[in-house]
Amino acid sequence: MTTAPASSATTIVPEYGDRVIAVETAGSEPIPDAERHGSPLQLLWTWASPNIEFATVYIGVISVLFFGLDFWQATAAILLGTVLGALTQGVLSLDGPRFGVPQMVIGRFSFGFLGNILPSGVNGLVAGVGWFAVNSVSAAFALNTLTGLRPLPSLLLVVAAEILIGFIGHNFVHVFEKYAFPALAVVFLLAGVWTFKDAHLGGGGSGGGVGGFLLAVSTAWGYAAGWNPYAADYSRYLPRTANRFRTVLFPALGLFLSVAVVAVIGAASATIVAPKDATPTAAFTGHLPGWLGDLVLLAIILGAISANALNIYSGAISITALGLKLPAWLGRSTLVVVSGVAGTAAAWASLLDAGSAYEAFLLIIAYWVAPWLGVILVERWLQSRTATGEELAWRLGDRSYTNWPGLAALLIGVAVSVPLFSNQEKYVGWVPEHYPSFGDITPLVGFVVSAGLYAALRRLTPGAAPVPAAPETAR
Repeated sequence: MTTAPASSATTIVPEYGDRVIAVETAGSEPIPDAERHGSPLQLLWTWASPNIEFATVYIGVISVLFFGLDFWQATAAILLGTVLGALTQGVLSLDGPRFGVPQMVIGRFSFGFLGNILPSGVNGLVAGVGWFAVNSVSAAFALNTLTGLRPLPSLLLVVAAEILIGFIGHNFVHVFEKYAFPALAVVFLLAGVWTFKDAHLGGGGSGGGVGGFLLAVSTAWGYAAGWNPYAADYSRYLPRTANRFRTVLFPALGLFLSVAVVAVIGAASATIVAPKDATPTAAFTGHLPGWLGDLVLLAIILGAISANALNIYSGAISITALGLKLPAWLGRSTLVVVSGVAGTAAAWASLLDAGSAYEAFLLIIAYWVAPWLGVILVERWLQSRTATGEELAWRLGDRSYTNWPGLAALLIGVAVSVPLFSNQEKYVGWVPEHYPSFGDITPLVGFVVSAGLYAALRRLTPGAAPVPAAPETAR
C-alpha cells in the first residue's frame, strides 16, 4: 500500500481564484497566495478603458470654454496634470502584490487604524457616489441622444449595468475592461481624426492666462490622480513575484495615454461651434457624420460603464476598509448595490446642470487627494528606511495601531488649502478672490504642506508610530 503525498492532502482549492463568472467574496482582508493570479499587463487596459469616455473629453472642453485657454495651452496643461497623476498611480500599484489588500487599507500605515476611517469614508463617497453619478449622467445623455429615450429611464438602464459588473467583482471587472478597450480606442480615435479635421486649433481661448492654465492643470491632475486611491484594488490579486517595473509601467501608461489623448480631443472639439441648446454629448458629436456620431454615443455609454465598474467596486471596497464590524450579509457585493442606489440619486439630481457640477467636482477631488497623497508617499519612503515586511504586514490588521501625525498632516493640509479654493459656485477662497491670476494652486499647496508636515512630525515624534511586536503565532 502506498500513501498519497502530504501535499495532495493539503492542497488548497481556491474558492474564487481566476474564475470570471463568480461573485467575489473578498473584501478588505489580504488575498492569500493560493488566490493570487494574473500579470501586470492586465493593468494597462484596466486603467485605459475607464478613461476613454465622455468625462475625460470634458476635461479638454472646460479647459477651453470655461478656463479660457486656447487649444495649445489646454493641451500643455492636460499633459502636465495627467503625467503627474499617472506616475503616482504606477507607484501605488506596487503595494497591491506586496500586501494583497486594497489601497485604502494600506492607508492604515499613514493614518492608523481608526484615523484611516476618515480618508476611507471620503473615498467611498467620492468613488461610489460622486464619480458614479458623474459618469452615469454622461452615459444617460448619450443614450438619450442616441435613442430619444428620456433621461431618467436612460439613467436607470445605465446604472443597472454598472452595478451588475461591480457586484460580480474583481475578475469580471478586469475582463470587461479588456474587451471594452479595443472598441473604445478605435471609436474615439476615429472621432479624434474627424474632430481635428474640423477644429480651429489656432482659435479658442478668451484670455485665461496663468490662472486659467493652473485651473486646467489642477483639473487634469485631479482627474488622473482621482484614481490613485484605487490603485492597489486592482493589483492586489497579482502574485507577490509580479515584475515590479511592469507593475508600475502598465497602470501609469494606460492612465496617461487614455486621459491625455481623449482630453486633447475634447479640447479640439471645444473650438468647433455647437448649437446653444445641445446637451454636452450632442455638442461633442454634432459635427460628426451620422454613422460615426452614433458609434461615439455607443462608446460614451460603454466608456461610462467601464469607468463606473471601477468606481462602484472601489467605493464598496473603501467602505469595507473602514474596519467596521458589519453583519455578514452586508459584504462587498451588497455594498456595491447600496453605493449604486446612492450614486443614482446623485446622478438624477445633477441631470439639469451637469457641466458646472462636473467642473466643481473635479476640483474638489484634487483638494482632498493632494494632501492624502502627500502623506501616503512620505510614509512609503519612510517604510523603505525603517520597518521590515513582517512588521508592516502585522501593522495593517492591528486595531490598536495609531499614527496621529498622518491624520494631523492630512487635516492641516486641507485646512490650509481652504483659502485657495477656486472656481466653486458657493465658495471662492480669499486668495483667488483677491488675486485671480493665481488660478487654482490648491492641490500643490495641499500636497506640499501635508507631505512636509508629516515628514517633520514623524521625525520629531518617532514614538507616535511605534511598530508593534508581532506575536509568536504570526512569526
